[in-house]
Amino acid sequence: MFDIVLVEPQIAVNTGAIIRLSANAGARLHLVGTLGFSLDSTALKRGGLDYHDLTDTRQWESWAACRAGLGTDRRWLAATSRARHRYDLVEYVATDVLVFGCESDGLPEPVLAEFPDEDQIMIPMRPGNRSINLANAVSIVVYEAFRQLDFPGTGPGSFEAL
Repeated sequence: MFDIVLVEPQIAVNTGAIIRLSANAGARLHLVGTLGFSLDSTALKRGGLDYHDLTDTRQWESWAACRAGLGTDRRWLAATSRARHRYDLVEYVATDVLVFGCESDGLPEPVLAEFPDEDQIMIPMRPGNRSINLANAVSIVVYEAFRQLDFPGTGPGSFEAL
């Protein structure tokens, strides 16, 4: 399934919500560089509820280490408000790597520069708006990709029924 990469996320609650999202979509989560919180943070645990053990999460010291570790033979897509290609017009495959920047600044320029124009995606917004909450943006893109693949690994029932 997909790999979600967060480059230098700053807000624990957002990352916790993305941990929960990753568990529900069957995605792996990668945290890159300096985090704006501790992995032992109460806010991170609160945001992720009891999904931490259900998510394959890895922390990488640097962007270069993450790229090398996940391999460059896959398609890497960078989410940025500066892109010209809408996220919903991409034909996703299960091996895609979806990359998101931090809450305040998005992806650092040197990281974004590694992505050709066609591998940069955006979520349409009303004019004059700067960004969408990181957890919401990741959810929008991941669930579109998950939908296109017909929600693999899911089935009827609820947590209580398991």
